[in-house]
Amino acid sequence: MIVCIAEKPSVGREIAAVLGAQKAHKGYMEGNGYQVTWTFGHLCTLKEPHDYVPDWKRWSIAFLPMVPPRFGIKLIGGDSIREQFGTIERLVRDADMVINCGDAGQEGELIQRWVLQKAGCTCPVKRLWISSLTEESIREGFAHLHESEKYQSLYEAGLARAIGDWLLGMNATRLYTLRFGGNRQVLSIGRVQTPTLALIVKRQEEIEHFQPEVYWEVKTTYRDTVFNSTKGRFSTIEEAQRQVEAVADSPLVITSITTKKGKELPPRLFDLTSLQVECNKRFGMTADATLRTIQSLYEKKITTYPRVDTTYLSEDIFEKVPGILRGLTDYATFTQPLQSGKLKKSKKVFDNSKITDHHAIIPTGQSARGLAGDEQRVFDLVARRFIAVFYPDCIFSQTTVTAEAAEVGFKTSGKQILEPGWRIIFLDTRSDDEDDNKEENKDEEKTLPAFVEGESGPHQPEVREKTTQPPKYYTEATLLRAMETAGKLVHDEELRDALKENGIGRPSTRAAIIETLFKRNYIYKEKKNLKATPTGVSLIATINYELLKSAELTGQWEHKLRRIERGDYSAADFIQELKDLLVHLIPDVLNSRTSVVLAEPETSTPKGKETAKPRSPKKKRAASQETATTAPDLTCPLCAQGTIIRGREAFGCSAYREGCTFRLPYSQHPATLSDEELAALLSTQR
Repeated sequence: MIVCIAEKPSVGREIAAVLGAQKAHKGYMEGNGYQVTWTFGHLCTLKEPHDYVPDWKRWSIAFLPMVPPRFGIKLIGGDSIREQFGTIERLVRDADMVINCGDAGQEGELIQRWVLQKAGCTCPVKRLWISSLTEESIREGFAHLHESEKYQSLYEAGLARAIGDWLLGMNATRLYTLRFGGNRQVLSIGRVQTPTLALIVKRQEEIEHFQPEVYWEVKTTYRDTVFNSTKGRFSTIEEAQRQVEAVADSPLVITSITTKKGKELPPRLFDLTSLQVECNKRFGMTADATLRTIQSLYEKKITTYPRVDTTYLSEDIFEKVPGILRGLTDYATFTQPLQSGKLKKSKKVFDNSKITDHHAIIPTGQSARGLAGDEQRVFDLVARRFIAVFYPDCIFSQTTVTAEAAEVGFKTSGKQILEPGWRIIFLDTRSDDEDDNKEENKDEEKTLPAFVEGESGPHQPEVREKTTQPPKYYTEATLLRAMETAGKLVHDEELRDALKENGIGRPSTRAAIIETLFKRNYIYKEKKNLKATPTGVSLIATINYELLKSAELTGQWEHKLRRIERGDYSAADFIQELKDLLVHLIPDVLNSRTSVVLAEPETSTPKGKETAKPRSPKKKRAASQETATTAPDLTCPLCAQGTIIRGREAFGCSAYREGCTFRLPYSQHPATLSDEELAALLSTQR
């Protein structure tokens, strides 16, 4: 019997229908030589600290760093999960072969591998790797199954990510909570969460400390067209007024007219981040809501796999394009011209070198009738982008007119669309962001009168007072872009692609990170703007270890995880780096002279602020309060600099790397000593 394991019940039933497994059982479908079962997403997780060492259940600095000699997994818990895992375990035990039908990505690979390990799978395992759930795609995938070993490095990258997050999250959270949290709250630290919060806090502080500066510009109006002085900004109004007085009585003479044709390429296809950005701009949808919506469209077989970070298609997709276009019946006005002519195969769209596991998000060509709300809006964006890449470029003319009055230069420019090309597909759509920037861009996009070189006439010069503006608060759209580029402000798509390797988080996890910041009451939303709460601000102020909150340095970790995925970096080396970090982090934080007053957690939402209700840390919080309140003195009696920590065979000093040799073997003093007992013992040593 061949056992197929999907990631969700709905996907499992789709696969079962294609394979002819029609007989329903509790937790699986059977028929035609197949048994098709499923997980509920994650069934397994890494063990908790106390699963390795019972004493680690108590939050204590003496137990840090917590580094298990070997990481293990366990079931998440809950009757339904235990029952479904029991079904999978029984089917796998009797299987001749298992086909891993999990989501075709890093997280999907990790989910399935853990389940198979926990179930004790010993039979051969194949991998189904597909980008859509259409019947054609599923049949094609089963006809070309892959060896499981092909995705070993993908699994190792997912495992390294999970272990790295455990090591840093568990240890740093306890460390900062015990050192700075006092009896107030748990201070949650995360490999991606903390630098993301730091981005928001830094931007907020830039805005709050921004000192506006007044400056003046000289403009003049001629033939209902505004010209700008080429001298730019003036630092004093007197200087600006002197220029106005100098040109007021002289005619404005047109000195040159330059017109250049330009072209604007169609927008790129969507990866997950760019789709989340666009949905936030146009519809105010959160990153998490967009991910859930596009995942639903994928499971309905209407769009392709969503958790992707490329905007390109593989070259073999080109032959399927006519069929996909025919399936977009609601867009026949736009697709019919394409079907009657020869489609272009642009390297800007089809490029195998830019594809790793999956291609960009596109429609499958299946019927999309009956959609409503967010699903309809998101599908409309995906469909229009797909159609647009096969349309001609937009052709425009850029005209620059220079003028002079009393030897003072002036200039104006305008842009005129000559051939709309792909823009015709988006004429009836406009994002809120475009509306917000309409005033800023109107000078560049205005159509100019027909000027003639050498003409002249009266004009009306004037001084306009302006004020420098602070940077804008992050929205979910701009924060996602900042996470993608490790905090760098990048507008160029080519450069943004190059920086993706060093982005913080992955496309599939960034939405969850933002939601976590809301749930932990570190940020809130005011209209579209993301702002840090006093708790979030004070947490970042508390962290003086730059690596924990630097988007750029965290991006370097992400780059190494991608290298593990490609097979040119070792997962063991990545994990060892984090272990080494903890060795330095713990004594640095304990010896820190930082004194930050942490804000009390907010218990009510300020008026106009949208945020999730903060969750109490429950048992962990109580443990941290108890330990922090008693605060036993574990200072090393030998060097008086380090802190006594628990090693594998003895108590030792955290400053051992600096040369401290203090050691208390467990053969003389048992490892089960409480912090209070250990502190009493150390006082006799002193």
